[in-house]
Amino acid sequence: MSNEETSISLRPRWRGDFYFAAGLFASALGVLAYVIADKGFLAGDNGWGTALFFLLFGIFTITMGYERPGFGHISFDRVAQISSILVLGPIDAALINGLASAIYPLHRIWKGVPRYDVLMASMHNSGMMSLVILGCGSLYAYLGGPIPLTGLQPTVAGLLLLLMLSVQGMNDGIMAIMMYLRGTNTAITFNAFSVAIELASVPLAILFAIVFSSMELSVVLLLLFTMSLGMLALKKFAEMRNKLEALVDERTEELRIKSEELERQATHDTLTGLVNRRFVDDYLQREVEKAKRSDRPLTIALADLDHFKRVNDSHSHAIGDQVLRRISSILVNRCRKTDVVARYGGEEFLLCFPDTNAEFAEQICSQIRTAIEKTDWSDIGAGIRLTMSFGLAEVGIDSRRTTILSDADTRLYQAKHKGRNRIVSLPGGKT
Repeated sequence: MSNEETSISLRPRWRGDFYFAAGLFASALGVLAYVIADKGFLAGDNGWGTALFFLLFGIFTITMGYERPGFGHISFDRVAQISSILVLGPIDAALINGLASAIYPLHRIWKGVPRYDVLMASMHNSGMMSLVILGCGSLYAYLGGPIPLTGLQPTVAGLLLLLMLSVQGMNDGIMAIMMYLRGTNTAITFNAFSVAIELASVPLAILFAIVFSSMELSVVLLLLFTMSLGMLALKKFAEMRNKLEALVDERTEELRIKSEELERQATHDTLTGLVNRRFVDDYLQREVEKAKRSDRPLTIALADLDHFKRVNDSHSHAIGDQVLRRISSILVNRCRKTDVVARYGGEEFLLCFPDTNAEFAEQICSQIRTAIEKTDWSDIGAGIRLTMSFGLAEVGIDSRRTTILSDADTRLYQAKHKGRNRIVSLPGGKT
């Protein structure tokens, strides 16, 4: 069975699952009170000793479980649930296993788990298992399933299969609702390994029910001892599997982070954090072709800091690096989110303006030029004064990446030749 386990304090957005758990518990109490008043408790040949045995057996099989990260507690109590149905009947089994599921979470109080979480887990587990066992067990009995089960005949096999599938389906359905109310991905409810353990527990439960109902106490105790060893072995295996999965997940995450970092290093400038020449050349190739196909404007600007060598020579390369980082911030902040800013080499930058004609791109570059000219550099180095020159080019019908870059470079050279701190673009922008 998949037992609900929570360790999260009460928050307003978690109220839905609490009400659902309380509703399950209240429904189970009401239904059980009604059927017990009508049919009675331990109405068959079994006495309080048998009821106490299956209560302790239920708690034991829950204890022989393991934690499934991100989901909760997976246990082997399907053995106790199915076998108690086949020995005691659905009413007695529902009450006893519901009580076992209510008792088990209480030990978490001593582990420091908030009482609210313990209460919700107890109500959910108890209500769910009582209703699942009563409903599925009653269907089994109604269709003629023998109780107690003392042998395995072909005519009963289909009913036992139906009992197994209905318990599994109803259990997983209720758990999926709880996961949904909690805001957790319901896909984690269905884990192949956990479902396999639960389904494999059913034949064991059938065997135990037959042995319990038809054989001597010594045989029952021997089977119980063997089952306990098997459950303990599976519990240790599941815990080891969880540790290995966690280790694999951890290594996978480390590799993902390293891969992303390597990819970033390959496409970004380490000093400024801007995309580098390699990235922007590929980007520009795609954008030029896209602009020509869709007949949409695309403008680029090659921008170069004027007399930047003086900063490195007069101050230091460390000061020059600080200047380049601040220039990069100015470029990014003055450009739009749709624009691409790249460090193209040294103190040269490439600005790409998708869906923008040269006229509007020139306005953006003018704002950048003014901002750089008015920047106070005194906190970095005394006497620093910087300006920037721009050469603009807009994609035309016959443009290619190399030609538009060449046009922008030519105009940048013209801006430098005309005195720097200026923007050069052809009238209308078309190349």
